[in-house]
Amino acid sequence: MCQLLGMNGNVPTDICFSFEGFRARGGKTDEHVDGWGIAFFEGPGCRVFLDDQASSGSTVAELVRNYPIRSTNVIAHIRKASHGKVSLENTHPFQRELWGRYWIFAHNGELENFNPSLSNIYRPVGETDSERAFCQILEHLKARFPGKDVPSTQQLTAALKDISEKISPHGIFNFLLSNGELLFARSSTDLHYIVRKAPFAEAHLVDEDISINFSDVTTPSDRVAIIATKPLTDNETWTRIAPDTLMVFVDGEPVD
Repeated sequence: MCQLLGMNGNVPTDICFSFEGFRARGGKTDEHVDGWGIAFFEGPGCRVFLDDQASSGSTVAELVRNYPIRSTNVIAHIRKASHGKVSLENTHPFQRELWGRYWIFAHNGELENFNPSLSNIYRPVGETDSERAFCQILEHLKARFPGKDVPSTQQLTAALKDISEKISPHGIFNFLLSNGELLFARSSTDLHYIVRKAPFAEAHLVDEDISINFSDVTTPSDRVAIIATKPLTDNETWTRIAPDTLMVFVDGEPVD
């Protein structure tokens, strides 16, 4: 299956260290060679980089690696194709607009016999079950909250739990979803997170022999949550998100 990477922080932060380990899983240390993508929120805007090549050898990934974009919310994905051919339109993460904000979505898993009835408001461009799920989620949110304003965190969380329970019987439904302010993480099988805050320490990647001492590149008030399918470091304590659990991260930490 595919793998997910997310970041949510209380200050704009670059994801270069985590991305270095994550991209290696796209053909170097793992088999996810069917494309990759990453989205960075910057205020109301969003930079999205997609490539249908393996991330470990992608020149676009090399550009991202050497371009320390700072963001409070990031979603990345490396793909092992199950539904749809290897192509740019089938590459995650996917982007749509709702309530005057960009929403970014990436999915890990496989949904069988999943053909939801969709209106003309949100339509898939590619062939993946993942993009169909994203369109259904947004249609559900738009129908449940028909106003022009973004609902509260509590309202969004409840609505996303409801639609996730309708989709998840079709198969494995791990996903990351963000509107640039909140980062939602749903675990169906495998999803882990870690919150880095003072006192900061050294971290070492699983997939590359690279370490960083975060105390050298942070301030005492910084706080960042990293969410990944599998832990990215081997000397830190990651928390596994329980299956069938939806979490929301705000300002670098999970909230109820």
